[in-house]
Amino acid sequence: MSKKTQVILLGTGTPNADPKRSGPAVAVIVGQQAYLVDFGPGVVRQAAKAYELGIEALAPSNLKYAFCTHLHSDHTLGYADLIFSPWVLGREESLKIWGPKGLKNMTDHLHAAYGRDIQERREGKEPANPNGWQVEVTEIQAGVIYRDEEQGLIVEAFPVSHGSFVSFGYKFTAPDRTIVISGDTAPTDELIRQAKDCDLLVHEAYYAAGWETRNPEWKAYHASVHTSTLELGKIANAVKPKQLVLYHQLFMMDHQSEPTRVQDRVLVIEKEMIKEVESIYAGEVLSGQDMGIY
Repeated sequence: MSKKTQVILLGTGTPNADPKRSGPAVAVIVGQQAYLVDFGPGVVRQAAKAYELGIEALAPSNLKYAFCTHLHSDHTLGYADLIFSPWVLGREESLKIWGPKGLKNMTDHLHAAYGRDIQERREGKEPANPNGWQVEVTEIQAGVIYRDEEQGLIVEAFPVSHGSFVSFGYKFTAPDRTIVISGDTAPTDELIRQAKDCDLLVHEAYYAAGWETRNPEWKAYHASVHTSTLELGKIANAVKPKQLVLYHQLFMMDHQSEPTRVQDRVLVIEKEMIKEVESIYAGEVLSGQDMGIY
């Protein structure tokens, strides 16, 4: 393998329509191959942006492998984009994707929804190839779900806690680095076990101080299905990652009021969230940004 394993945060957003943060999507680059974790809104254009920055594995036509943490819309609204755009742009082989039960049903419905488009591109005058729109779906259980012997890569799925959804985090073990991506989750012992001593932990978080200002219903929801910055500090103390990166950050603010001031407020809260983690954890903590490379 000629290059260091890299992680690119294609999208660090949430359901909030933040113009600075695309939908959740993480790319793990091993050798010359990209592996996506989730595919929120804008995933292919974010990959194209990374390609323009010199990351050849993220050329849209190279997007061939993906892993889904769970079926929430903010993590999957880019699925049709991932199926069809790379095909239109030259991907000649089927998309391979792994994820929870229900992913095959979602795939079938997307193919049905775009059936007329597929027919026109295959049978009309546009010279589209016959395979690039197809998807090989593997609905998974916890454990090793993918191996690439040539690259020396092992991908493991492990259960996380996100309400009634069947949800997974993913662990990538490459020859040079071990990378763990939490997906959406409340704190779990299994994540700590899987991530122990990893090189990079990419973990979701919500703003603990902001959570205190929410109404009781939202407080109960976030506390049961997500991880606060203070909880993440405790997790990091147990895991001891070489580097901790926050993504899918819930800033606990109204993104639609005073829109001209939203980004100023986000910058303040980002710093506060890092301080909250650092009040418990002494290691390196970074606030993930779209196009961040680690």
